Formats: sequence, C-alpha cells, structure tokens
Amino acid sequence: MTDGPVTSDDVVELRVHGVSGAGAEQVLDRPHSHQVAGDRNGGFYRPRPGYPDTNGPAEVTLEAYRWSDLPSGTTVRTLSLVFLLPFMLCNIVIWMLPAPHRRSGAGIKAACRLLALTLTILYVLAATGVALDLIAWRCLPNPYCLEGRPWLSWLGGRPTGVTLAVFALLPAAALVVVWRLGARPARSFDAFQASLTESGPHQLSAVAQWDSAPVVQRLRSLHVAAGFATLCIALLGARIGSGPSVVSIALAVVAGAVLFACVALVCAHHLIDTPVAHSLVDRLAGGLRTLACALTALVLIAVTVDPTPWQAAGGLPGYDKMLSLVIISQTLMLFVIGTMALLGRRRLRRAARRSDGLDDARRHTDEARRGFDAGPLQGLGAPIIAAATTGLAGAISADLIYRIADLLNRRASADSEQDIGPPLGCKWALFVFLVAAVTTLIGAVVVTLTSHGGRMRAARDTVARDYPDAPPTARYQLHQVERTIARARFTERAESLAVVYAGVVGVGMPTSLLGMIGVAPGTAVERVTGIPDAATTFGIQVGSFLIAAVGVALVIGGIFAYRTAEFRRYVGVLWDLGTFWPRAAHPFAPPCYAERAVPELSRRITYLTEQGHGVLLSGHSHGSVLLAATVLQLPPEVCSRLALLTYGSPLRRLYARLFPAHVNEDVLREVGDRVNWRWVNLWRDTDSIGGWIFSPHRQGEQPLISGPPGTVDRRLRDPWDVVPAPGDSVPPSIIGHWPGESDARLAAAVADLAGRLRARPPEPSDTA
Repeated sequence: MTDGPVTSDDVVELRVHGVSGAGAEQVLDRPHSHQVAGDRNGGFYRPRPGYPDTNGPAEVTLEAYRWSDLPSGTTVRTLSLVFLLPFMLCNIVIWMLPAPHRRSGAGIKAACRLLALTLTILYVLAATGVALDLIAWRCLPNPYCLEGRPWLSWLGGRPTGVTLAVFALLPAAALVVVWRLGARPARSFDAFQASLTESGPHQLSAVAQWDSAPVVQRLRSLHVAAGFATLCIALLGARIGSGPSVVSIALAVVAGAVLFACVALVCAHHLIDTPVAHSLVDRLAGGLRTLACALTALVLIAVTVDPTPWQAAGGLPGYDKMLSLVIISQTLMLFVIGTMALLGRRRLRRAARRSDGLDDARRHTDEARRGFDAGPLQGLGAPIIAAATTGLAGAISADLIYRIADLLNRRASADSEQDIGPPLGCKWALFVFLVAAVTTLIGAVVVTLTSHGGRMRAARDTVARDYPDAPPTARYQLHQVERTIARARFTERAESLAVVYAGVVGVGMPTSLLGMIGVAPGTAVERVTGIPDAATTFGIQVGSFLIAAVGVALVIGGIFAYRTAEFRRYVGVLWDLGTFWPRAAHPFAPPCYAERAVPELSRRITYLTEQGHGVLLSGHSHGSVLLAATVLQLPPEVCSRLALLTYGSPLRRLYARLFPAHVNEDVLREVGDRVNWRWVNLWRDTDSIGGWIFSPHRQGEQPLISGPPGTVDRRLRDPWDVVPAPGDSVPPSIIGHWPGESDARLAAAVADLAGRLRARPPEPSDTA
C-alpha cells in the first residue's frame, strides 16, 4: 500500500506506540484511519482523508506505526511465547552483561551459551522423566497403576525395551515441538532481513541486523543435536544399568561424543559467530543434528531388539545422575557468569569515576541523577536473571514430574503400593522454589513497609512544589497524586526483590545433589531445624500447586495480554522486552521482532525523507527504544531531516540499568548527535516505567548537565491540575505511563520540534 502525494515542505509526525498495543485510531488520536503501508502484523496508518482535523499540531501530517502484533498476534504464537519463557529469559542474559573485557568476553559468552544448552537438556530430561522413568519404567509393570487406565494398560506386559522405545517418542516429540515453535514465527520476518544502511559503533545499532544471521541456525542445530543425544544417553544408560551389551556401549560412546561436540562448538564463539553462511561450522552443526537424529532411531531399534534381560527395580537407571550433573553444570555456569559480571561492574564504576574526573558536565549531578544508574541490577542483571531463569526452569520441570507422579499414584490402595514417585532431586527443586517464593514474598512486604515512608515523603514534597496553591477541596486528589508517585518510585525498590529470589535459588540449587545420596528434603530439614517431616512435605505440595498456578497464569496472561489493552500494559512488557533482543544464546527463544520493526521503520523514514519531508519521530514507552535503534542505523543524509520526541521512555530508567553494554550514556549521546539534538523527552513523576534521559530538572531550573543533552528532558506535572477546569465537574486524570495523546503539552513539544525541522538550513537536495 502507498500513500498519496503530499507537499514537499510537509513535516510527518511518525508515532510509534509502546507495549500497550493501542490501535491506530488511539495512537493517532483520530476516530478514523486507513493503512498506507505494511500489513496487518505491522503497518503504517494515517487519518482517513475527508474527515476534519486530519493534521496534527503545527499542521504536521500524522502517521502511526502499529507493531503490536509482531511479537504476538495469533493465539498459537502467543502460547509459544509462554512455553518458551525460560528460553526467552535465558536469551536476555547475554545482552544484560556489562561490556566484557577483551580477555573475558569469550569466556562469559561461552558460559551464557552453555547455560542455555543445559536448559534444553533439562527440558528433554523432564520429558524423559515423565515418559520413561514414571510411565514406562515404573507404572507399566505395576498392576495398580494400570488399573482403570486403558490408554496405558494395552502396553502392560510388553517387553521393557519395547515400552521404553515407544514412550521415548514423547520426549523426542517434545523436542521437535519447541524446535518448530522457535523457528515458525520467524518466517513472517524473512522478507525484512536487513542489509541496511550504516550502523553506529554500538551494538544497539545492529539489533535488527543480527537475528537472521547464520548463528541462530547453528545454535538451533546444536541444541537439537544435544537434545537427541541426551535422550539417547538416558535410554542407553538404562540399558547399560540393567545389563550392558557391546552394541549399547558403542552407541553410548557415540551419543556422548555427539553431546561433547555440541558443547565444544557452543563454546567456540569465534566459529559460531562467523557471519559467513554455508561455512565449515554450518556443515558441522548440521551434520551433528543429522547424526543425532539418525542415532536416536538406531538407539530405539537397539533398545527394542536387545535380548539382554532388564532389571526393572527402583527408578530408571542413571536418570538421577544425569539430572544431578545438569544441576551441577548450571551451578558452575551461574558462578562463572556472576564472577564475570562482578568484575564487569567494577570496571563500569572505575570508568564512571574516570569520566566524572574528566568531564565537569557529568560530574555535577545530584543524587536523583545517579539514582537511575545505580542499583542492584546495574551490571549484575545477568547473573540475577540467569539464576532466576534457571530456578524457574528447574521448578517447572520438577513440578511436571511431581504432578504426573502424583496422578499415577492416586489409584494405589496403600502407602506400600505407591512405588511411583519423583526423584528426590525434583523434591529438592520444589523445596528451593518454595523457600525462594516465601523469602521473596516476605522481602516484598519488608521493602514495601520500610520504603513506604520515604517514598510518601518524597511524593508529598513533589506534590507540594507542583501545586502550592491547591485549595482545600483538592485534598483527595492531592492524596491520589501522592500515592501514584509513591507507587511509581517502587520500581527501583523492586530490584532488591529480584536479588533476593535469585540469591536463594542460586544458593539452593546445589541442594538437589542431596537427592543423589538419598537424603529427602523433609529429613534434612527436620535434622537441622526440628520442623517435622510432614510439614516440609506439605510445603512441597503447596510449592507444586503454586508452580502449576503460575503456569496456568502464564497461559491465561499470554492470551489476554494481546487481547486486552489494560492487561497487556502490565503483562506485555515482559514479552516485548524479551523478544526485542536477538537470539544470541538460546535459539528456541521466540524470534526477535525488531528484525522486522527496525528495518521497516528505516525504510519508511528513508522513503519519507526522499520525498522531501522532515520526519518527527514520536515514540512512547518501548516505541522510543525502537526509534533509538532505528536512528542509529540511518545514514547522515536521512538523520539531517529528523527530530525525535520520546515520552514515557524506559531508555535510561530500565534499559541503561539492565543492558549497560548496549544502552548507556555514549549510546544516548550518539542518538542526540545524529538528530542534531532536535530531541525532546517528556517524563512524569507518576510514571512507573518511563523517566528522564539526561537530567531530572524541573521546568525553570538549571539542567543538571550542560550542553545540548541538558535541553532534552522536560518534566510534565501530572496531572496538569488538581481542580476541575472551567465547565468541567471532575479534575484532570492522572496519566502516569499512558501516552496522553490529547495532552496540550505533548502538542506543544510536537510544534516545537516541527518548527525546528522547518527552520533547519536547506540542503543541496532541497534547492536543486
């Protein structure tokens, strides 16, 4: 679709929404719109001609880019985001690392990718534990388990090798499902693979040029190969544990070699990250995947026809040890990531101190300015999110096994007949999750109560300065504003809760190894604390149901987050933040939607400037992040016709804290330089997500940073008044993080930037 002709001196305001998923009419603040470019997943809209008031402030031409269906859209794609959540969070970890040292960069990247690989292996082991350990190995030989279950009883009495081979198809199918889920949505982005314009020196500038690179295909092949090799080792471990044969030992050696080769290649980042397609490493990765698939078929046949008798007693031989080895590996990776991140945080602080010593403009800042940049997550987000993700994946896997075991045990008539139980390692994982959840909940109560007074005092001070002449009748509205500002200030306090949860999980993960020596959580807790075994068992049950409730909530939230704007405002931020970053660690994560959004924005902006228009880029919330990445990819001749308006922007408040190597002071300054500092950022104290970019000064006060960056931020009083306007019966609403398209102060900023664009010196192309 193309738009009609417009005058060459026109200014186009291109609005990009945030995670609220607003419709085109809401973004444009006009009742009727029509699409001028793009498709139903991501498209450009303008007010429909023929209706009054189709232009914006200062007579700019309004246009909106709607991208909300790129990371979601259909129910199938939304559900895939839910089920791939641990993989998505693990993928974020590698982007949260501080800028690595030249010597440590390779090691920490290898640790992140190895951690991602262990999540795939854990996923396969969880499915293996249900299908092979619980059902094929423990349930089928048990008549009490088969009673009343015709869907299982038809396999009762079959040879053990046959039942293991049949049920091994379930974890194989589970692996294929996540393999396809991680790849299928990316097909809609294929037409947007970017060979774009020039990029800046910062990695944020290449965010949309990376996800389609061959590295994702290589990692996917290696993860598939490792998953199938894990399944083979589990089957062959059971075979060898019951009675080894030459064939089973030989196949186990091959499977171990495949898994070792996958680990080695994942660590060889200089090979994996090669930008050249169809290279030797592509053939190696593809060959390992093919070999693993063929090996799985051979193992299934070998297990089926092997005449060696099976000794079906206890759990699946070797399964507990495999689970424990994965947990040990994850603990080691978390230790490496945490150590490297601590070193990187120290380098960050040393660099900041050196910068402060050299640059007076950056040194003369108050506590508020440093408040957004300092905090528990500054430079330590990677190990915190890595520990939380690993704990979540382990808890979900353990709960799956625990719930299925409980289901299979329900037909037992006596405790002595309940032979189907989860491995003790799963019980420890559930126990750690319960302790982490309870500790975090207690921490949330403590942080809320201890910070409430300080947050309310700061809020009252802000309100007193904003509304010095408020009448007594506005007391209720003033109190509402104070509460909103206090809640918005809790965002920084919430970081400590993530630290608490991750710390408990990280410390508690090794306790799963106690299951290897036969120590149950209840027994250990009773010996150490005196709490009865039954109480711990009850707590584990509660933790299991809690995890199940979280899973159901994720499914429901994943569906309704893209069907209800209010719900998406709170839930959708997780998906949109997680799928913004390219898949540098886990290839089964949902695809990076910026792979389409940023090139599409770049092409549209370039087209508009080639038509002679100035373009005012207007981004709300996460839309400002998309625009920053876009600006960093545009050539100078296009940037010379641009202005930038951001509001509710999380660039500094969230992204600079969580992703310090990719969004930092230098990156933000380059964005300003590229648009010749035609940049205005609007922020409110009532906003819990967005904030200032360079300086948190009030209107009329001196900026806390000198030069052009000091002119960027403009604080908006919210609400603009606490008494009803003439002719109205209620006071203005609190906007908070909502965009507020009808706010007159937003229109004034648009008019200001449009005037600057029209006043820019003419270029040769304008006068030719």
